[in-house]
Amino acid sequence: MGKVFGYPEFDKNGEKILTTYDNDYKDMMMDIRVYRMKKEETRIFCFEGEETAVLLLEGKVTFAWEDQTAEVSRQSVFTEGPWCVHVCTGTQVSVTADTETEILVQRTKNGKKFPGKLYKPEDAPWGYSCVGKFGNVAKRRVNTIFDHDIAPWSNMVLGEVLNDRGNWSGYLPHRHPQPETYYFKFDRPEGFGASFVGDQVFKSVEGSFSAIPGGELHPQAVAPGFQMYTCWMIRHLEGNPWLQTDRCEDERYVWLHDAEF
Repeated sequence: MGKVFGYPEFDKNGEKILTTYDNDYKDMMMDIRVYRMKKEETRIFCFEGEETAVLLLEGKVTFAWEDQTAEVSRQSVFTEGPWCVHVCTGTQVSVTADTETEILVQRTKNGKKFPGKLYKPEDAPWGYSCVGKFGNVAKRRVNTIFDHDIAPWSNMVLGEVLNDRGNWSGYLPHRHPQPETYYFKFDRPEGFGASFVGDQVFKSVEGSFSAIPGGELHPQAVAPGFQMYTCWMIRHLEGNPWLQTDRCEDERYVWLHDAEF
């Protein structure tokens, strides 16, 4: 197993590189970057042979794609739901920042043609998972922006998780054959958590990420006092797309489903 954790910084142009097709995290099979944009700055994304998702993390922007435009805003990932434009190969997405803004751009190889779509907060509502289980310390909010059921033409999955303070997510420890990348944010700058990949563990902090190879267990936790946001991104495998039913829990811990706390 290669490198699975990263602490990248924004460069002078406001770009932070997480995974690419040829860096230390190439097994993710995705190009994932985060951008900080200044007010009135415009960035244009267009890639031949790749699909692209542009997710608003914070700020106010004008999206333009195909023959459509939309002005959208998100004060914080901790208080508001996602806005995301998803387009196919060769389709241009323009992002103009109306305030200081942060966006995440997820790409992967895909030659299929499909109409672009703007996913709105009502398309990806937050829902609580694991309420009352495991002593109620794995309760978290989850949304799915798109997956194989929502967008079967896509080779990617994109969603978000909000950990309650001091709680776990991805619990019970589970695995699936497809690679997955987590990008972390915290509601306070000193916030931290722990991300497990197989037998390795690292301190997750603001702007860090984990690159989880297919087949590796990957639970995570956040320290008491802090909320943790995770953008979760999965790459489908050829002939083996990730499905909700693909979650395979570590058999050593399944007894916890029936345990009383």
